[in-house]
Amino acid sequence: MWSKVYDWLDERLGLEDLYKGLLDRPEPHGNWWNTLGSASLFIFIMQGATGIFLTVYYTPSPDHAYDSIQYIMNGVAFGWLIRGIHHWGASLMVLVVFIHLLRVFYTASYKYPRELTWIIGSFLFLLTLGMGFTGYLLPWNQRAYWATTVGTSIAGTVPFIGPFIERALRGGTDISALTLSRFFSAHIWMLPALLTALIGGHLYLIMRHGESQFPELDD
Repeated sequence: MWSKVYDWLDERLGLEDLYKGLLDRPEPHGNWWNTLGSASLFIFIMQGATGIFLTVYYTPSPDHAYDSIQYIMNGVAFGWLIRGIHHWGASLMVLVVFIHLLRVFYTASYKYPRELTWIIGSFLFLLTLGMGFTGYLLPWNQRAYWATTVGTSIAGTVPFIGPFIERALRGGTDISALTLSRFFSAHIWMLPALLTALIGGHLYLIMRHGESQFPELDD
């Protein structure tokens, strides 16, 4: 029965052609260093899943943000576990993506024909840092408030456009409810959408050019 269902879908969707074009291709002899890209993707999916759960209970307002975090930690069943995975997963994702970039640089995998793959990967790392930065403010405690104050002040030191960047991030001259709203919107919608789009392009280029490998002595 299942083979008939597959054949019916294959005639209409071209599943066999998709498989041959995307997955049925030779791969280099790899090692654990070659799994860092897949690990980064897995952590991103995990962050998205745990983040969706957290948004069910989180309230992005200065009056209720901290209390909603406390409720997640103490009042929701396994809320402490979900938030802990999300919290530590953010740090782990930054670390894994950074090591992945170092591996690509070390093996010279940024060279022809993978220049665009490297450029997109670099932007993915910057967006990953942006996800961590915007998420740090959301608990709305003293540490998050002052860390964001320092971070946005550093952004304000950029020549010529620094003051504009600082006001755009804060939504004004000071950290306020508008800042929290902007960071929350960027954290759950803007940056994840950009990350998803760039990850799609990154995966397409990897499928097109194949995975890189550590150079041999002759290389």
